[in-house]
Amino acid sequence: MLLDLYLLNPNKHIFIYTHKITPRVKYIFNLILKDCLGLEFTITNNIDDYRSFEGNKLSYTTEDLETGFHITSHNLLFESGIKEQTIQMQNHEDYFKYFFKTYHNGLPFDLFAASFYLVSRYEEYLPFMPDAFNRFEAENSLAYQYDFLRIPLVNLWITEFEKHLLKKFRGLTFTHIPYRFTSTLDIDNAYKYQEKGVMRSIGGYLKSLVNFDKVDMKQRTAVLLKKEKDPFDSYDYQLEIQKKYHLKVIYFFLLGDYGVNDKNHPSNNYGFQQLIKHLADYADIGIHPSFGSNGNPHQVKVEINRLAKITHRDIFNSRQHFSMLKFPDTYATLLELGITDDYSMGYSTFNGFRASLCMPFYWYDLDDELETGLKIHPFSLSETSLRYKDKATRENIVEYAKPIVDQVKKYNGELVTIFHNDTMGTAVEWVDWKNIYEEIVKLAID
Repeated sequence: MLLDLYLLNPNKHIFIYTHKITPRVKYIFNLILKDCLGLEFTITNNIDDYRSFEGNKLSYTTEDLETGFHITSHNLLFESGIKEQTIQMQNHEDYFKYFFKTYHNGLPFDLFAASFYLVSRYEEYLPFMPDAFNRFEAENSLAYQYDFLRIPLVNLWITEFEKHLLKKFRGLTFTHIPYRFTSTLDIDNAYKYQEKGVMRSIGGYLKSLVNFDKVDMKQRTAVLLKKEKDPFDSYDYQLEIQKKYHLKVIYFFLLGDYGVNDKNHPSNNYGFQQLIKHLADYADIGIHPSFGSNGNPHQVKVEINRLAKITHRDIFNSRQHFSMLKFPDTYATLLELGITDDYSMGYSTFNGFRASLCMPFYWYDLDDELETGLKIHPFSLSETSLRYKDKATRENIVEYAKPIVDQVKKYNGELVTIFHNDTMGTAVEWVDWKNIYEEIVKLAID
């Protein structure tokens, strides 16, 4: 049977031996060989079958079998559970940074184990010092500490690995998915003044009165009397850019209950519902689980159901408000509630590559030791991080954004950006950033 499979397409197939076939082994080989390189593979733990096979073959075990392409394995993929790992970071001319050092066939380390460690977010299951919102901070990560946060290191490793495979198996052919761009827009606060209801509007007037903010009182009045457009209403502009550049766009709507960190409109507000329906006519949509829903699966379900009821659609896309991503709880909840694609993999305060990978991948649940059906779409660029962390300005925005965009293009990844409706409007705090969205779009599609 193995020979028949090889003869079917010998230049796309690798036969693999490992001494123990585990869920981790199957997951990372599938990700690197099939998803990233477009290869087919068969895996066995029968050493006689491996030795007798005459096609392209690779051994992944502790000792070199002196036939085929060999990678000396670290123990991580043969373990279960979570424990502290010894990480000794090394510099390298081709691989930039690496850990889990070994040496065979020109590879100075166990590419598969190191990739699994980063992509599974193994380090986020270990004890760490959380930030004020109980999140894993970028500063805690290997990527930040060893200066590869702005490089999709796993993609770089795979590219170098491909070169070694080609040297060993000269007829081997690879298939790469082309680069693509997805613009995602978070609707955290649909309007500054509109559709807030009588009590919140009165509260807004009182706050302006206490602060002697005559400008705010005047603008609120003009908007409520429909003499002026709401400062956060940039939706015509967004749709104009989408149409002009033929973009794939996903809107994430915050439909949580009102709270300190969840200040959007009530989900039963007619004007807000009409906005959601209008935007859903032109783009994909997703739920933006509220800050208040963190750790509360029932509340996440309520919010998903609210969006489904408004749009009369099943909801499959999600991104956490405040990037409230906690392993494994957040993803386990989303899976249970039928979410198939999540866009939360990134840091709220740093642009870059949280999982060191710039392409979609399926979440591996380290608690249950299995590959799940939840596809993760990492985001790598947001306007808030450009402004508040990078201190970028309207004049030098390209200088900060282009290196990230170029990295994703270089490795044929999926560039996912985050913008908000209020940053594209006329609010005074963002007025100089009005056209930044289009500037980033042009970088992305150029």
